[in-house]
Amino acid sequence: MSSTESLPSIPSDPAATVVDAGWLRPVPDAPAEPRWGHPDGIQLGLHPLGGPRGLLRIYTPYLGHARDRLLNFIAVEPIVTGEAERGYSELEPSRLDAAQGKRFWSADSLDDTTPRDPSSPARGVVDTVDGVERLTVYVISERFDNGASVAVRVRFRADRPHELSVAAIRLPDSADLDFCVLTATMGNFARLRRVQLVDRTVTPALLWPGFEGVHFTEHAAFGVAALPRNAAGEVEVSATTDEDDPVSAVYADDVAEHWKYVGLRAVQTWTAADPDPALQVLVNARQAYWASTSTIPGGAAFENFELKEPFRQERELRFRVDPA
Repeated sequence: MSSTESLPSIPSDPAATVVDAGWLRPVPDAPAEPRWGHPDGIQLGLHPLGGPRGLLRIYTPYLGHARDRLLNFIAVEPIVTGEAERGYSELEPSRLDAAQGKRFWSADSLDDTTPRDPSSPARGVVDTVDGVERLTVYVISERFDNGASVAVRVRFRADRPHELSVAAIRLPDSADLDFCVLTATMGNFARLRRVQLVDRTVTPALLWPGFEGVHFTEHAAFGVAALPRNAAGEVEVSATTDEDDPVSAVYADDVAEHWKYVGLRAVQTWTAADPDPALQVLVNARQAYWASTSTIPGGAAFENFELKEPFRQERELRFRVDPA
C-alpha cells in the first residue's frame, strides 16, 4: 500500500456491539463498534475505541469494570530476520495517514487483506471444533517500517470465558521474520509486581534494585526451564499485583484518573503449548506511569509481560485473566 492511501475515520457514535447467539459481535450494519468476545467474559477491541492506535484492547467486565474500562493492551512487535530491533505497532507512524500508531483493521479471513473501513468491522466467524464453539476474527496491520507485514488471529472458546488466543501470521508480502512478539503492555494499571517461576517469585525490586527514573528498565528474560508447566505440560506463567486491595492505593496528586485501579484483583497469565526450547518470558518495568512523571504507588511495577520465541506461522498463545 502506498503512503498516500488513507482509510475513512470511524464516526463518533458507532452502534454498540450486540450479543448474537451467545457471542459479543459488531452489528451487521455500519457504523459499528469493533469489539468481540464473551458477553460477560474477556473481550477484544480495536481503535477507535479508547486508547492509542496500534494496540489490541483487552476488556474484562467480570472484574467489576465499567464497559469501557481497559485492563490491558496487546502490542504487535515483529523482528525481521537478521535485525535486533522490533517494529512497534503503537509507536510507529502510519503510512496511511501519518498519525502515530499502525492502523489495524478486522477481517473474517485472510483472503483479502485490503485496508477495511473501520466503521465496518468484521463480525467474526463462529464454528464448532470437538464440540466446542469458537469465535474467530483476524486483525490485520498495515506494513511495518522494517518490512514486516502481519496479521493476528484472535480466537475465543465458549468453554474458556476468561481466555482468548492470539496467533501471529506472516502475510505473503512480508519480510522474513525471526520473531513476532505479542506483548501485554499495560501492566502498570494493575501494578503487576509478581511473576511466578518454577522455583521463585521475581519482582521489580529484586530484578532492578535501586532503579530510578521515568523510563523503562531493561528486559529481564527467563528461559523455558525456569517457567512453570500446567497439568497438560504447557508453559503457563502468571503475573499479579503484590497488593491485597489495589483499589485502596493512595496516589500522588498528579496521577491521571485513568491510571487508578478499579475492580477486582486479578491474575494475568500467558500459556504456550509445545514450547520451543528457545522460548523466554520477558518483563520490563517502570516506576512512573507511561507518558508521565507520575509515580506508581508502591514503587516500580512490570509494564510489558510477554512470551518470546522463534517465529512459527499461526503459533497460538493464550492470554487469560482470572479474578485473584
